[in-house]
Amino acid sequence: MQRRYAALALTLAAFIGNPAAAEEVTLKIAHFLPSAAAAQQMVLEPWCATLAQESSRRIACQIYPAMQLGGTPGQLADQALRGVADIVWTAPGYSAGRFPAIEAMELPFVVRDAASGSKAAWDFYEQYAKQEFSKYKVLAVHVDGGVALHTSKRAIASLADIKGLKLRTPTRMASKTLAALGGEPVSMPPGQVTEAISKGVVDGAMGAWEVVLPTKLDEVTKYHTQPAVGQAYPAATVLVLLMNQQKYEGLAPDLKAILDRHSGPALVERFGKVWDDVAAKTQEKVRAAGGQVVDISEADLSAMKNAARGVDAEWRAEMDKKGQDGTKLSEAAHALARR
Repeated sequence: MQRRYAALALTLAAFIGNPAAAEEVTLKIAHFLPSAAAAQQMVLEPWCATLAQESSRRIACQIYPAMQLGGTPGQLADQALRGVADIVWTAPGYSAGRFPAIEAMELPFVVRDAASGSKAAWDFYEQYAKQEFSKYKVLAVHVDGGVALHTSKRAIASLADIKGLKLRTPTRMASKTLAALGGEPVSMPPGQVTEAISKGVVDGAMGAWEVVLPTKLDEVTKYHTQPAVGQAYPAATVLVLLMNQQKYEGLAPDLKAILDRHSGPALVERFGKVWDDVAAKTQEKVRAAGGQVVDISEADLSAMKNAARGVDAEWRAEMDKKGQDGTKLSEAAHALARR
């Protein structure tokens, strides 16, 4: 018995002498997709498990999918600022106008895939967009690999096929690009898309392959159009993992070090690999279920690029008016994505 008391006294003395060693923290993480999404199952949960293991269980996570903390996807960035959530995974484009520079990575025909596009997005953030995220601890900046066109009643193979189609678009730039291609963009949260298609409110959606199965988009669409492998997509969505800066600063130094070690480029690489793997597997499942995946021909892709040139030019002019060099940012995004 005396030995047990002595051991307990030594343990208490160690914690008193080093308070940081006793600190435990639970990080509240919020996002907008169902819990079955790859973002949670294949990135956030394994990431949290790594943080827990390396911190001897002093870091834990509580994940709130599908906007369980309330609000809309466009309010997630504010939830991180206010501390409603400690960390949010969201798209800057859901808060239109708030993060203008990073939008360069969403310009037409920049992103080819998730791995190279995510590395480019992180490098672009590091070089050109840090200031607009200065209120946050930025844990990752990545892309969805590019949005394919998913339609219910007819396939899209050419520019002419897009004319008049009502498609859900995820971001401002995707909406502008679709309009330039002749379609009619409709903005709505991811959770409403499947029902909107089933009721005929829209003809389909622009969306990354990663969201197809979690949102059951495959159940209401039969045709899926994308560029051939290695070609850039008409649009892409930038995604970010943002942490409340005060929450981060309040962590013990060793916990900060663990978080830092598994964030940034390492986490961006994980996002990119998962997104590309999921895209390939989802396409296999869609084909196996009778869906049609159509690759846009080189000639049709060229026609689409020509039709969308005005979107890039307009964006450059907008950025110039905001005091930023739009041409420099657009050219940087294209150059980083081509590496």
